[in-house]
Amino acid sequence: MFVFCKSMIKREIIIAIDGHSSTGKSTFAKAIASKFGLIYVDTGALYRGVTLTAVREGITSFDNPSNKGQLEALLSNTDLIFKPSGKDGASELWLNGENIEREIRTLEVSGMVSIFASMPIVRNYVDSILKEYGKRRGVVMDGRDIGTVVFPDADLKIFMTADPRIRAQRRYQEMISRGEKADYQEVLDNVNERDFMDENREAAPLKRADDALFLDNSNMTHEDQMVWIEMILAQKWGYR
Repeated sequence: MFVFCKSMIKREIIIAIDGHSSTGKSTFAKAIASKFGLIYVDTGALYRGVTLTAVREGITSFDNPSNKGQLEALLSNTDLIFKPSGKDGASELWLNGENIEREIRTLEVSGMVSIFASMPIVRNYVDSILKEYGKRRGVVMDGRDIGTVVFPDADLKIFMTADPRIRAQRRYQEMISRGEKADYQEVLDNVNERDFMDENREAAPLKRADDALFLDNSNMTHEDQMVWIEMILAQKWGYR
């Protein structure tokens, strides 16, 4: 049994959590932030926020080169910030003063986010936001390239994955719980498509950092994962 002193873990550390979609990275990161007094930054939400913003303006593809210029102009007037939700240390994403947390979780946005995340202009925009949060340190971030690109010198890096069928089931259940219509096969197809796009995009493809710890949570509960991270922190920094 490990006992932690919260004041010790609040030191200026950065924990980077990367991995495949629907592995529960955000839930895990939120739990770590809440338990150890860190700031949680949901990087995936930022990419979803950009996707939602573009779709609302009619930008759904980049077959037309002018769309890139339109997107660049759009981002220059886009303000994405996190505000505390008051629930277990979690935060919600706001777009130009509008809470868009629910809108960015739809299947429509999920199906297009990898397209926008592959654009260097979008990644640069999101990275600039993340680095501002990183300057404050004492943060835990989850995404696709946090430990490889955004914060290659993070104090602790974790790469999360799970069986695609299990991830699809998790997302399906999440959508159903929100009252959305969902088809499991459609969700599974989306999971596999996102994996392929994330791993093969030109800009910062998804991959495990050489020094990242590997966490396959296919058969793990949230409690199992928290026991795992507590053991890692105890081993790495001697917190007992």
